[in-house]
Order: sequence, then C-alpha cells, then structure tokens
Amino acid sequence: MSPFDWFRSPPWREATIWALDLETTGLDPKSAQILSVGMVPIREGTIRWGERWYSLVRPEAVDQATTDAIRVHEILPDELAEAPAVDEVVPRIAERLREGALLVHWRTLDVAVLRREIARAELDWPRPRIVDTADLLARLDRRRRLIEPHAEALPTQLRAAREALGLPPHLEHHALHDAQATAELFLALAARMHLRTFRQLR
Repeated sequence: MSPFDWFRSPPWREATIWALDLETTGLDPKSAQILSVGMVPIREGTIRWGERWYSLVRPEAVDQATTDAIRVHEILPDELAEAPAVDEVVPRIAERLREGALLVHWRTLDVAVLRREIARAELDWPRPRIVDTADLLARLDRRRRLIEPHAEALPTQLRAAREALGLPPHLEHHALHDAQATAELFLALAARMHLRTFRQLR
C-alpha cells in the first residue's frame, strides 16, 4: 500500500449512506422532542427503499408545542401513546449510523437533537461522516453565481430545492418521506456537481 493511500478519500458510492429525518416538537435543539424518525439507505449509489426504517416516538411530556407539532405532522395522539419511548428508538438509529455515513438536510437541528439523545441514552456517538444537502446546495449556488452573478439564489427549503433541481413533489412533514426526499436530492446534487469522493461532500 502506498503511503498516499492513507490520504485518499474513498468514493462515497462504496459506502452506505443513511438519509435521516427527524420530526420534532420544535426547533430548539436543547428542548425539542423527537416525534418520529425516518431512515433510508443509499448503497452503491442507489436508494434502497426496501431497507427503509421508520418509527414514531412517544414524547416524554405533552405540552402545547407538542400538540401543535402533532397536528402539523398529522400524527394521531393514540399512535404516539402506543409508540416506543425515545430510549428504545435511539439505539436502533445508532446501530445504523455505525454502518455508514449520515445524510441530512440542515444538520443544525437533527444532528444536535440526535447527539443529545444518544448521549442521554449513555451510548457512544457513532462518529459517522455527516453530509448535509443544504451545504451542498450553498456550494452549487456559489458556483452558479460565478457564471451568472445576477441569478436568483437557489432555495434551501427541501421542497423548493428539489423543485429547482427538477425533482417531483413529495409528501412533506413525514420523517420517512422527507428522508427519501433528502436522499433523492443528494443524488441529484452529486450528479450535477460531479461529486465522487467523501472529501468532495464536505
């Protein structure tokens, strides 16, 4: 093995990438509770819908913010009451993240909440590579503006970003479908930007 192989960034297509979305009770990473989680793997550059995973999560406390969030995400209170607690769900998320990279759209909330809950469950953070489609969109937008300085900025909201890249509408505010939508957006961005290695995904 050449010494330079240690510095070679592996092709992302050779790894498993788990697209993840959390539906939460709010936007504050310190207090938001997880209501549902959806995960969809990308293997060998292909979305493996058959290996998807979804779970509702029973909130520890039900306040007005929780009630409002349940309404937005169209989750029935009875469904949440019968759902597993967060400490039952978090190990299953961590298990998947030990297998591969983590793909999210806007890491600020989801990754922070996930790290908090994994630590609270007294589990080690799996230390996955983290890929954020919002970051990739910002990079694509900067490239585009070098060629078209007066072009409108690319939208960063998931639905609008997908539309800008020619992807069809999806069922919003549902963790599993948002995870799939993020995976599709990533593949479109990777193709558009000719991204081949993990180093290029930073």
